[in-house]
Amino acid sequence: MTACTAATPVPTTTTAAATSAEPAAPVGDTTTATFTFGTAAAPTGLDPALVADTESYRITRQMLEGLVGIDPLTSEPAPLLATSWEERDEGRAYAFDLRQDVVFHDGEPFNAAAVCANFERWYTMPPETRVLDATIAFKSVFKAFSDEPEESVYDSCQPLGEHTVLIRLTGRLTSFIPALALPAFGMASPKALDELNANQLTVERNGRQLSEFALSPVGTGPFTFTRWSGDEVTLSAFEGYWGTAGEIQTVTFRTIPNTAARLRALLSEEIDGYDLVTVENAAELAREGQQILQRDPYSVLYLGMNQDFPGVDDVLFRQAVAHAIDKDALIEGRFLAGTSPANQFIPPKLGVTNEEITDYEYDPELAKKLLDEAGYSGEPLPFHYPRNVSRPYLSSPEKVYAELSRQLTAAGFNLQPVPTEWADGYIETVQNDDNRAFHLLGWSGSYQDPDNFVGALFGSYSEEFAFRDNQLFSKIARAVTLPNGEERVAAYQEISESIAVDIPAVPLAFPISAAVVSPRVLSYPVSPVMHEVFNSIDLADVEQPVP
Repeated sequence: MTACTAATPVPTTTTAAATSAEPAAPVGDTTTATFTFGTAAAPTGLDPALVADTESYRITRQMLEGLVGIDPLTSEPAPLLATSWEERDEGRAYAFDLRQDVVFHDGEPFNAAAVCANFERWYTMPPETRVLDATIAFKSVFKAFSDEPEESVYDSCQPLGEHTVLIRLTGRLTSFIPALALPAFGMASPKALDELNANQLTVERNGRQLSEFALSPVGTGPFTFTRWSGDEVTLSAFEGYWGTAGEIQTVTFRTIPNTAARLRALLSEEIDGYDLVTVENAAELAREGQQILQRDPYSVLYLGMNQDFPGVDDVLFRQAVAHAIDKDALIEGRFLAGTSPANQFIPPKLGVTNEEITDYEYDPELAKKLLDEAGYSGEPLPFHYPRNVSRPYLSSPEKVYAELSRQLTAAGFNLQPVPTEWADGYIETVQNDDNRAFHLLGWSGSYQDPDNFVGALFGSYSEEFAFRDNQLFSKIARAVTLPNGEERVAAYQEISESIAVDIPAVPLAFPISAAVVSPRVLSYPVSPVMHEVFNSIDLADVEQPVP
């Protein structure tokens, strides 16, 4: 799939010197080095096992580390808390050698017992804790919890010594090692999980029920939790960190939902960087000497459809939706250059693209004909879209909705706009509310495997689409067990075709996303899977101490 040349290009930027709004630390003095990052939304919680949003993961990545990390150059799995691993029993078990002399932020040792405590917590998580069951990473990867053992790919965790652990699976899971790089599988202190009642959602924060642990997580990462106050989350460097400490002593994540406000905060040196640069702001940022850092496309934007809404369950109706959308026109001027139209849900980067997939060319007249055949006679169709937020797959939701609305209305759909503030529970609404025909959402990949996309979105029934196809679910469950090779590629191509024929949602684009940092930042660990840990940042006004 080629890049859409009509999308707005990101201007070339310079790296002129600048100072931060905070007084710069004296060169060579790392004791006061600070870094402030503007985020598009507040985190939904800081227990990575129970969230699935970019902004929560952005913060928890700094504090909790998993067994497996991500190579910054290739995005392939790399050692992190595990120094090595070995496949056993034809892929039904893995032995991990653990890094020694690692401690949690509370001083507790990281060892095999701690690993098993985390896996058992994820596996046995009670239903009342799994509020957004369908989006929890453990279910997406391992398919079920302990209350459905016959459906789960996870079997058990066994210490083989203080620093060796064996994870048993019920069958081969080819995505197992890549999936362990998900922030959701960050290792938490078992003592903190117990003392902070991690499975009891007794505290309300921003309209959501959270545990005490989700307000004060404890991991092994380079930064420790300090406070979550108002629109800011503050972290401090962990003095006992096993790895490279880096230059930064204090990190602040400041929620600034409005894109123009984020730009002003950067230019006035109130923040040092922010993510999800919009087309409208890119040129000004470049003129002002800010550094725009693009990521390779690794997310998909889609128009979701709820088959529980009257009429949407008719495949002719859904075909009409697909034919009514001009994806090139949608992308033009609303997405950064390199964004390409999507006709399937797995990004080209993964090498399983189906070149012969059933495609729905833009044809508004055919869309009108299909609507007539489906018996649609102009009933209102509630269309949910988020406001005052930017996502890696959707930096300007209001503008994207406006263009989709124009196109669908021209084809005969009677849309009822339902704008919802992201912070008011947009995700919960589109994944649970029955009074919804359409919605805008997307998925950002967190590890390199096709199952991270089709398994997460369509591997089982979810309220988001009210879509049930047991044959497709079985195909997805089988594909994840196949070893890498031609058979697995063919399996995912067949899965993409099945999704295209049933159309539970319409893939719209594989968007390019970009972060921006001030000239104060000499290097920033930009990553297509958002594995961006801030101990790797270099600042112009702080000299890295000599080891």
